[in-house]
Amino acid sequence: MHRLQKALDALVEQVDTPAPIVLIDVMRQNIDRMQDFAVQHNLQLRPHVKTHKCVEVGRLQIEAGAVGITAGNVGEAEVFAEAGFDDIFLAYPIWPAGTKGERIRSLARTTRLRVGADNVAAIDALADAMGDEPERLEVVVEVDCGAGRSGVLPEAAGDLALAARKRGLVPVGVYTYPGHGSSGPDVRRLAARDQETALATAVRSFAGVGVNAEVVSAGSTPTVAFSTNSLITEIRPGEYVFCDMNNTRLGACEEDQIALFVAATVVSDQVPGQVILDVGTKALGREGNSQKGYGHIAGMKAVLSKLNEYHGFLAVGPEEPRPGVGTVLPMVPNHCCPVVNNFEELIVTDSQGATLQRWPVAARGLLN
Repeated sequence: MHRLQKALDALVEQVDTPAPIVLIDVMRQNIDRMQDFAVQHNLQLRPHVKTHKCVEVGRLQIEAGAVGITAGNVGEAEVFAEAGFDDIFLAYPIWPAGTKGERIRSLARTTRLRVGADNVAAIDALADAMGDEPERLEVVVEVDCGAGRSGVLPEAAGDLALAARKRGLVPVGVYTYPGHGSSGPDVRRLAARDQETALATAVRSFAGVGVNAEVVSAGSTPTVAFSTNSLITEIRPGEYVFCDMNNTRLGACEEDQIALFVAATVVSDQVPGQVILDVGTKALGREGNSQKGYGHIAGMKAVLSKLNEYHGFLAVGPEEPRPGVGTVLPMVPNHCCPVVNNFEELIVTDSQGATLQRWPVAARGLLN
């Protein structure tokens, strides 16, 4: 029996499906392993809370030694600041429109707040939002290292640092996201090398205008194992706390390090070679494709071959027993982040199913 199934069997009468189940013993091991890695390589760990959006999980990361947290938007930062987290990096090129300017100013009064920026217009808008208190806000310049997302060219980082300083903001360093490292196992190391090159160029650009890059911030879970150059001061992985099938396929984690799965029930068996589970895009999002499937059943070869909003099509080959209607199965998602955001609470237990707690996903659904 797979360890996830053992935990699930112990909870089956207490949990309605679909439900996100977290194995706290596995999660703690993941937290400790990443913290040990950071200490070993003289790095500060600033985990990204967009993965779990849960205050209780964040507290475990801080207790283990994380220096602070990374948030993806102002709303996430507000939830964690209200819960007592006082060192937050909003790693996103913020445009402080609407209420965001005042919200950022309020956060900067109660926390050590860093925000990302990759253009002068945003720096000016942030300075305007801070009013007569620009020195409360630290700016980290985002540079592109090949992911083709946001981020200025590394050689232009110093110009943004100088623009921030002239407006009274505090430029403290540079960061980047090597997202192209998620495209395949062989690309992880190459993406980390691109990251290192971009960060080194950005640091030199800072020095060229007389600004010290105190913070040199790298990510992510797929590339963190290769983000060990002495130039880097901090790492921002997020998915490591739960792990998932995408990271397993990339070689960034082992299957026995997966701490999050979705309990799903077989509700129909009308078509030969498949059964229908009560888990669809409303629970899992749309991560996947016809080649790798949309989720994996722990302990089986069976994968979800198709999703409707509330239906999961589980293809069961002739070599495997076909689960009957009413069977509750442990489904491992391809990507843990969107799954968490689809639920109001995490069902927290251990590998034996001996305990049960319900932890709110406090920052669920916050997009701005």
